[in-house]
Order: sequence, then structure tokens, then C-alpha cells
Amino acid sequence: MTIRILIVDDHPMVTEGIQSILESYDDITVVGTLNNGQDAVDQLITLNPDIVLMDLNMPGLSGLAATEIMLEIRPDTRILILSMHDSPEYIATAMRHGAKGYVLKDVPTDEIRVAIDTVMTGINYLCTGAAEALAPNISDGRETLTGREQTVLLELAQGKSNKEVAINLDISVRTVETHRKNIKRKLDINSTAGLTRYALENGVLQGTGV
Repeated sequence: MTIRILIVDDHPMVTEGIQSILESYDDITVVGTLNNGQDAVDQLITLNPDIVLMDLNMPGLSGLAATEIMLEIRPDTRILILSMHDSPEYIATAMRHGAKGYVLKDVPTDEIRVAIDTVMTGINYLCTGAAEALAPNISDGRETLTGREQTVLLELAQGKSNKEVAINLDISVRTVETHRKNIKRKLDINSTAGLTRYALENGVLQGTGV
């Protein structure tokens, strides 16, 4: 199956760079490159992308506003935020607006591909920097979750079993159990309901259908 990608970013060098990377894959087609949110909204149906790589700060309609409108028009569109902003507020707000993932612009190029593949399966994706920004920090009296632990947390908080998480993330059940134990210890949470509540309060479950 060919994955149809729409890139929305007002920085030509960023757009051209990402387009060049993505078009090197045989199973990805870039259906358009736009420089503002309004054009993305207007051309959503015509371009029919599977995934929209969306910048946040653009002239006119912002990436967040465009995300919300596009999901009203076509709810199955997967919006993957690609941004330079790593503040928890930006990340949590984007996920609350329905984004399926958040990737910082300084990640290695192959991580963009990983993010695309992940959100295509229906799983939310946070790059390591974004996951760490949302995770509790040491000043809160709790240890920071690793990027992998944050991903496992998202799965568990949606009520999935250890086996389901293992299949989705292509890891062993024993590894999931280890991550689960470490997450509960770091967050001082003892139940799945508590994990779900934590994820909701931190904005990382928004857009998952939970």
C-alpha cells in the first residue's frame, strides 16, 4: 500500500528536505506541499492524504486550528505535528487538538519514517524529546519516563493487554511487563486506571479515541 503524505510548512527548506527524504521510499507518495493551514483545509478532500505532516506556527490559520478543522471534515486523517517547539504546553495542546503524533524537527530523518509507520497503525507517536518533555521530571519528585516507556504507557492507558502491546510494538511480553513495572514505579501508580488518568491529565491520550 502506498502512503499518501501532505506536507504543510511555511519554511521552503524544511518542506523540500522532508519531501526529498520521503520520496526516497517506494511506498510513500507526497501528494502536496503547502505553506499554510488554510490551503491544507481547502485541499484536504482533493489531495486525500493518509497523513498530514503539520507545522504549528504558520501565517494565517495555525497548525492547531487547521488540525481541528481537518479532523471535522475528514476524521480519519492522521495529523503528525512536525515542530521545533518542545515545550510540554505545545505538545499536550497538539495532542488535545487531535494530532496522532508529535515529532521535533531536529530528530534523525529515519525517525520521521518510524513516526509515519506508527501512526498508520493507529498508535500515537511521540519522539523521544517530546515524550520526555511530557513525562514527569525529577523536580516533581519522580523519575523521567524514557521515550519507550512513554509509548508503552500510551498503549497500556488505552486498556490494551501486555500481549496486545507486545504485538503492536514488536517486542516481547516480558519486555512489556518490565516496562509496565518501571512505569508504575516511576509514576507511583499501581493500577491501569491510574495510568489512564495520568495520561489523560497530561494530554497524551487525546486523539486516541479513548
